[in-house]
Amino acid sequence: MNVLLIGSGGREHALALALSKSPKLTRLFVAPGNPGTAGLAENVVVDIADHAAVIAFCRVMQVEFVVVGPEAPLVAGLVDDLASAGIKSFGPSRAAAQLEGSKGFTKDLCRQFNIPTGAYQRFTSINAAKAYVRSKGAPIVVKADGLAAGKGVVVAANLKEAEAALDMIFGGAFGAAGASVVVEEFLDGEEASFFALCDGERALAFASAQDHKRVGDGDTGPNTGGMGAYSPAPIMTDAVSARVMREIVEPTMAGMRARGAPFKGVLFAGLMIGRQGPKLIEFNTRFGDPETQAILPRLQDDLLTLLLASAEGGLPAGPVRLSPQTALTVVFAAKGYPEAPERGSEIKGVERAAQMEGVTVFHAGTKRDGDRLVANGGRVLNVTAVGASAREARQRAYAAVDVIDWPGGFCRRDIGWRALDKA
Repeated sequence: MNVLLIGSGGREHALALALSKSPKLTRLFVAPGNPGTAGLAENVVVDIADHAAVIAFCRVMQVEFVVVGPEAPLVAGLVDDLASAGIKSFGPSRAAAQLEGSKGFTKDLCRQFNIPTGAYQRFTSINAAKAYVRSKGAPIVVKADGLAAGKGVVVAANLKEAEAALDMIFGGAFGAAGASVVVEEFLDGEEASFFALCDGERALAFASAQDHKRVGDGDTGPNTGGMGAYSPAPIMTDAVSARVMREIVEPTMAGMRARGAPFKGVLFAGLMIGRQGPKLIEFNTRFGDPETQAILPRLQDDLLTLLLASAEGGLPAGPVRLSPQTALTVVFAAKGYPEAPERGSEIKGVERAAQMEGVTVFHAGTKRDGDRLVANGGRVLNVTAVGASAREARQRAYAAVDVIDWPGGFCRRDIGWRALDKA
């Protein structure tokens, strides 16, 4: 079958690589794609915000299935419009994508269906929000309600930071996404990411990972879209995973059905694992970035078959087959990220790094300038390595990072530190 993959980042490069291995695949298109996907598929120029243009492309190129990578097209209702045109796609409807598109929506769902999460309040008034923060004290978490490219969350260590975050969000730093704010309890414990494939009726556990959100070593500096990840997350034992499915994922599926918006696609639960067990921090309604780059190299099943089953209903009874090995991804970012990444610097040595044992280099924010590969974003490369242990995967990943000649880039040097502590 002909498949169209929507997106341009490292996640989409990883999805393209996995989809390209499917015996069901005839042609794979990626809109708009990047230099990495160009080696696996046909990159195409289609305005993904123009749903009519996407549908027209699918009809001309006889695309039977669309895989939506990023969150914005999901929240904008691309899946709904494709369905109206008779085109199958992987991802939730606009109504179901509210689980990511509105943090307040998700917190209200948790309250209604007894899903464990932190205490919270929603605000559209900065004065009311500040009064609430002062009454609760710090640490406390301040979130823009809408989509903010992974940057709309501030974990405030003190009241000054919390009030500055409210000033920033209500001041328009995230546009319409910050018109409403969620202020919530700070949860203590260890963070983890858990992914489940969903077909509207059932959910199938997919994989776990652990992300590193802060820009600097030792989890310092501002939050980013993610500076690295590894899979599996040791804290996500079989028992903890079963609790997450029973206490968080399945009640969410039931709640969305009850609200008339059954969830199809991948449900990505950001979790805090504390003394009371797992609690939900937030949902994403698509594959994580950079978690996907660490998960998919472990996948032993046909990804296209799984995504089709999610879209059509009838997910397998499971379990999903994953390699017991660990995969670890280091994000190579442009200097100045996340505030003001520098673009245009040349990157050399990517091909040599990709030839190293167990290593895959995913393109995230690159472009071709003639024969030169140059930086064209904040998170530019994702260097992933697979190994028998987290330690081996990390050694391989950083050895590959050191082969890449890019003075204009930087990375964290401690990705996977929690996994090494547990080794």
